[in-house]
Amino acid sequence: MLQRQSPTARADALDLVAATLVSQISRLARLLRGAGPRELSRTEAGLLATLSEGPRRITELAGTEALAQPSVSKLVDKLEGRGLVARERAGDDGRVVVVSISSEGRLRLQSFRGQVQALLRQTLLDLDDEELADFAAAGAALEQLVQMLQRKVNRT
Repeated sequence: MLQRQSPTARADALDLVAATLVSQISRLARLLRGAGPRELSRTEAGLLATLSEGPRRITELAGTEALAQPSVSKLVDKLEGRGLVARERAGDDGRVVVVSISSEGRLRLQSFRGQVQALLRQTLLDLDDEELADFAAAGAALEQLVQMLQRKVNRT
């Protein structure tokens, strides 16, 4: 945990975290997703995870998944063909199509997450109590950062 620092040390710490955090989280996510079941790609699992929070328009999915709209349409076509998502017309505007996760898609996502969590849990067994507490605190800190970023992004 960082103690009160001089302005220079604080600026250096901010730069270090800002420069390394995203790449470290991305590497961790790739490692965990890559070790998961091969029936879902990382991109498919990410899209299903987003849809597990509620139906979305294709344009929204393109934004949240950082993909081009045509790529999302193709991905949704593929997942729909496998019975993992469904498309429906929006009730308030019949021109708009929303995508939602199907029961089968939810089951596959739960299986994927369960296998990834089991791997992570198995890996964490090697830690001593202090190291495990550090990771628990890091998880809470990351959740706080996510909430702060969501508020900042939603204001723009």
